[in-house]
This record gives sequence, structure tokens and C-alpha cells, in this order.
Amino acid sequence: MPAFHAESHAIAAAFEAACLAELQAIKPGNVHIFADGHGMVVGDFVKSAHATASVIALPGLTVGQRILRAVNATQEAVGSNTNLGIVLLAAPLVQSALLHAPVHEVLANLTLEDADYAFRAIVQASPAGLGYSPRHDVHDAPEVTLLEAMREAAPRDRIARQYATGYEDIFNFGLTRYREAYTRWGNEAWAATAAHLGFMARYPDSHVARKHGEAAAASLREQAELHESALLVCENPKNYLADLLRFDAQLKRSHLNPGTSADLTVTTILVASLENT
Repeated sequence: MPAFHAESHAIAAAFEAACLAELQAIKPGNVHIFADGHGMVVGDFVKSAHATASVIALPGLTVGQRILRAVNATQEAVGSNTNLGIVLLAAPLVQSALLHAPVHEVLANLTLEDADYAFRAIVQASPAGLGYSPRHDVHDAPEVTLLEAMREAAPRDRIARQYATGYEDIFNFGLTRYREAYTRWGNEAWAATAAHLGFMARYPDSHVARKHGEAAAASLREQAELHESALLVCENPKNYLADLLRFDAQLKRSHLNPGTSADLTVTTILVASLENT
């Protein structure tokens, strides 16, 4: 697992750039420059990215503090949850870059205090579908470290799974897909679309599963698989844009928002940027 080397301002800039780059991509069911959705607009995500970038890479903070400060900044900027998943995924990577330490080492050193800060941030952001858990519920004071809490949630939550596996989905799939698509098409936005559809096609989206159930998430994965296959055979991805826009509109009419897939896409772009810094 790599250790990232960059200074605070460069890391903050990489984070904001990753958030903005993802908005340029057509990501079926999510908010992007081609279409708003789910009561949210692109401008909210732009404001959130800027506000969060101003605090997430400040020197001297713990991972948990980064999460809570970033969520606070988003709430102050837009008054809603636009990027909780992104923040949860980005905070350990930012810490890795600042400390010049491998990500697995950052994760292994997470504490009970990190869990407390993260739990408070999650409750404050109040993500859709957040219920109650019989063990390590975020509404209660934590009894385990943040890594242990994430391991508990990993079977049902893809973001938690990244903590538990050292970002396996990013390093073993997302980065490869993103880079191959960029090399082939020479366009960052279409590379992000390829990564997003890849995540949707491989893993039932956790956000959809929480809100609509596992059957809906499984059905969405199957639909995404068809669109992924069709996109990847295109010499020019723009030729498939109309199909993706129709898929996007269909998902939004059905109130299906594959938010976890979008969060994994932002994380992929961030890691690619940090590795090149």
C-alpha cells in the first residue's frame, strides 16, 4: 500500500480537484453537470468541495477531527449532506499523504477518539437511510476504534469496507479502470464515468441498498453492467452519451441515487492525483 508525499496545500487542492472532476462526468443517478437530481444541484457540490478542502488537509489533525471538521464545513456551506461518503473515504488518505505513511498504517492507528469524532459527523450529516445498529451504533458513544467499527459495518457498507480492506476496491479495481479509460480516451471525465459504471456494475450500491433494499441494489447493479459493457466497446464514448443520459433520467425518476459508487469514484481520482504528486 503506497504512502503519499505532498504538502498540505497540494493535498487540499488535489481533494477539491477530485470532487470537481467527478461532477464533470456523466454518472447515472447522481448529480453532475448534465443534470441535477434528488433535490440537489451541482452548485451545492461545488460549494461543498471548496469548503471541505479548506479544512480536510489542515496539519496536526487526527483522522476523526478531519472528518468532523469537513462535515461541519459542508453544513455551514450548503446546509445538507452532499459529501459525507467522500469525506469518510478521503480523511485517511489525506492523513497518509501528510504523514508520509502507508494507508494501512494510518488505518491501524485509528483510535476510539477517531470513532467518536466520526460518529458525531455521521449523525450530524444524517445520511439518507441511516438507521440504528445493534452494535457500534453511531448514535451511541463508541466502544471500539474507528477501524473496528468500520470492520463491523463492512459487510453491509462499501465505504466501511475500504477501511477494513485497505481500500481494496480502489487499488485493485478503480485505479486500473480509471487509468486504462484515460489512456484510451484521453479524457478525465469519461475516465471517471468508466470507473463509476465499473463500481456500479461490480458492487450493489450501499446507499441504494440502505434506502431501497438489497433487491433494488442488485437490480441496479445488473442494469449498470449492461451499460458498462456497451460503453467500453465504444471507440468514442460520446457516442454512448445519449444512452447514459436516458439511464440517468430513469434512475432519478425512480429516486435511485448510487451515491456510494460516486464516492468511490471521487476517491479513485484523488488517489490517482496523490500518487502523481
